[in-house]
Amino acid sequence: MNATQLLRPLQLSNLVCRTYGKHNKKFLYKDGKKYENIIYYPRTSDHQDPAIEPAKLFRVQRIKPVKGNPYWEKRLLKDLGLDGKQGEFTVVKNIPENNARLWKIKHLIKVTPITFPYGEPSAEDVKYTILKENGECLVIKDIGPVEKRMDARESFDQQPKRLDTDLLRKDARLKWLNPW
Repeated sequence: MNATQLLRPLQLSNLVCRTYGKHNKKFLYKDGKKYENIIYYPRTSDHQDPAIEPAKLFRVQRIKPVKGNPYWEKRLLKDLGLDGKQGEFTVVKNIPENNARLWKIKHLIKVTPITFPYGEPSAEDVKYTILKENGECLVIKDIGPVEKRMDARESFDQQPKRLDTDLLRKDARLKWLNPW
């Protein structure tokens, strides 16, 4: 007998098993909407995504240690200014180049979009801005009338029972030397 005649039933079963369980995705998923390179399949055919405006800036904080990471990740952290203490953060523009860098180290950082609930600060307001941990950037200019604060400070300084830092330091030192 010829060897090809013996192997012919085996080749036929191989072809059948190879296509078993696979779907032709072109016919299975028809109603997809294409967004750039992603095909999205909505639950209903008339579904509309809400319009969103992406954040212009990101607050990036390192949450994992630098030690033990490969040199290319350490270099990216250094370029972004995140090679200092672990809780420190930096502000990064939301552009594709920076997003590609952040994607490579996403397991080491926490990214929070920066929002401006009271409007974006102008050039004069930069000194009065506060960036919260949740990404809110607030402009706080008005700190109240100066006269009231000065009067409150003077009345505090005039109090005889006030605990001054020099008094506390002296008393603590005496108690340290003679505890009983």
